[in-house]
Amino acid sequence: MTSPRVLIVDDQELIRAGFRLILTARGIDVIGEAADGAEAVDAERRLRPDVVLMDIRMPAMDGLEATRRILARGTRCKVLMLTTFDLDRYVYSALALGASGFLLKDVTADHLAAAVRLIGTGDALLSPSITRRLVQRFATAEPAVHRDLSPLTPRELEVLTLLGRGLSNAELAETLTLSEATVKTHVARIFAKLELRDRAQAVVLAYETGLVTPGS
Repeated sequence: MTSPRVLIVDDQELIRAGFRLILTARGIDVIGEAADGAEAVDAERRLRPDVVLMDIRMPAMDGLEATRRILARGTRCKVLMLTTFDLDRYVYSALALGASGFLLKDVTADHLAAAVRLIGTGDALLSPSITRRLVQRFATAEPAVHRDLSPLTPRELEVLTLLGRGLSNAELAETLTLSEATVKTHVARIFAKLELRDRAQAVVLAYETGLVTPGS
């Protein structure tokens, strides 16, 4: 697997230094650091990282606004949010914007490195149970939003529903009795038709539209 180029964004110097040490020791290239959201937006534009490790709460410009600005440019980089607790409304908002997932700041060194390497694959990065708890808590707090799902075929709608329940490509293939290659084709078409960046955004959409409900 190709090693991603990483930008670390956190207002605490010790955390940045710790993450840099962990990643570089495991052969991952840390190409830059930023201490707040404004620096992060500028650094992403200049350095073109593959992955941005983005803290949420920072002075000047927080991680949520920085994520919105970075992803609004149509960049291909993946944003991985850093937070101190999993049921965080800001994390949910970041996923809705297109962030590819989140990690707790007390993550183990090996988990951090594995997550950074895997984030570019587009497959399940985070524990489905944590992601679903987060989305269930916040997406269902408001009435279902209107999003036109008519471009999807019945099969694609079925795949999106299962994506919303946290199934991996292998689990989708087994459930639908399809090859993984066919599943990947369906997933890619769903992302293209609905302008989704990745699976995290698909989970949020499935709950927001009422396609998936808690306990389903």
